[in-house]
Amino acid sequence: MRHGKPAVQTANLDVMSSQNKDLFGQVLVALVTPMNSEGEVDWPATEALMDYVISNGADGIVVTGTTGETSTLTDAEKIKLVEVGKSVAAGRAKIITGGGSNETAHAMQLYKASEKAGADGVMIVTPYYNKPTQSGVLTHFRLIADSTDLPVILYDIPGRAGIPIQYETILRAAKHPNVIALKDAKGDLAQASRVMNETGLLYFSGDDSNVLPHLAIGATGLIGVTANVAPAAYRDLVDATNRNDFQHALKVHNSLEPLVRAMMNHVPGTVATKYALHGLGVINSPRVRLPLVGPEDDEAIRIEADIDKVGAITGLSFENFRPDRNAAAGGALPKVAGTTR
Repeated sequence: MRHGKPAVQTANLDVMSSQNKDLFGQVLVALVTPMNSEGEVDWPATEALMDYVISNGADGIVVTGTTGETSTLTDAEKIKLVEVGKSVAAGRAKIITGGGSNETAHAMQLYKASEKAGADGVMIVTPYYNKPTQSGVLTHFRLIADSTDLPVILYDIPGRAGIPIQYETILRAAKHPNVIALKDAKGDLAQASRVMNETGLLYFSGDDSNVLPHLAIGATGLIGVTANVAPAAYRDLVDATNRNDFQHALKVHNSLEPLVRAMMNHVPGTVATKYALHGLGVINSPRVRLPLVGPEDDEAIRIEADIDKVGAITGLSFENFRPDRNAAAGGALPKVAGTTR
């Protein structure tokens, strides 16, 4: 299945967006990977979390992304997460595989295996650490997109990759028939508008604090971290924008603000999200794999202080929130080392 796109012409952009509109949906969760206290993947908890976010309005799940600790997962775990996701979703949501590798050949292998495992799409992050030129970034994207028939989401996150995807590179990559979307964690709203206007790419907000601004200028939806904790609220936010009810969308955005701050501002999003999900009883352990570690006491205090500011929020209550700093302390060394180069 190839997702052909015409040359970039303004008259065709609405048609392109309409055709691809329902490809992934709008509320996508950048899923954490639940682990037990030894740092091994907790598969029953993973299944329960997947069902939790889907049942509360998620259209899709991105497994093995940054939030899913892709850097310390083995290739076998990454493929199994796709398989488990497909089984749990049972047609209710799309399963997209993220992460990949900063080695092009390795990334191609992973995405081919993910396609065979049933993934509905792949998300390619900008090559990190290598710091290639934009020509190298474009070649990386094109070769991976050539290696799979799945629709491709490009992932622009310079804070982690060390380099951005420049506008001209996005424009050139968008001409590939399999590249149909972009996840933006850069927060450049001016560039976002330009990309949406001139490429017709599906645009997903990858910055939890900017979801409403992105939606307001035409973004398709979000691929969110805080959505692990509050999927129903993000469903509510997106539905409100779809019916042009800005006042309600703003109300939901404001209700989410302290939670987003708690999840994203004090420790890595993975760490805070697992801390919150465990405190809510959604997962069995807040454990992360080294070099990630659980929050120090001062960090936990700040996370909890922000959570204390959360009021009425769609589909979520912190009334029985019981954080466990001892359970979250430190990080784990798994039995088998990860295979991301």
